[in-house]
Amino acid sequence: MDHLYEKTLHSETIYEGRIIDLRVEDVELPNGKQSKRELIDHPGAVAVIAETPDHKILAVRQYRKALDKAIVEIPAGKLEPGEKPEVTAVRELEEETGYTCDSLEKVISFYTSPGFANELVHLYVAKGLEKKGEQSADEDEFLDVLHLTIEEMEKMVENQEIHDAKTAYALMYLQMKLK
Repeated sequence: MDHLYEKTLHSETIYEGRIIDLRVEDVELPNGKQSKRELIDHPGAVAVIAETPDHKILAVRQYRKALDKAIVEIPAGKLEPGEKPEVTAVRELEEETGYTCDSLEKVISFYTSPGFANELVHLYVAKGLEKKGEQSADEDEFLDVLHLTIEEMEKMVENQEIHDAKTAYALMYLQMKLK
């Protein structure tokens, strides 16, 4: 793999935000030429596959400004500094849906956009769900909670209501488990 390595010659952070940082790097390519890389640093995130006692999958409908539309997603959120992913998963599930869980099982971790971002999403299955109250989303979050069958989720993929990688990945995982 060393023959694919890009050596960093210079790195400059040009933006530090609440969710991401943006940096530009000058790199030396494996062939000795130079190039620039625009890179996003992200603290990481979790996503939760949560099946209710009546065998529905919890999802949320949320407006996403980057897409300029509302889409349906499984509950998810970014890691806080020093927070373990499983703690984030439990917190986000309860904040976004009002449900708690007895246990979590890690499915996998995956990168969302490795061409320009280091965001790593940890996917969990929440088991033993119990409705504890109403959602308590962040003050700038507005969500509709949905209870969906796998068939409904598949239709939403076709209609591009489910239009994000983490939820599509979760659906694929659920479909594989049914085989």
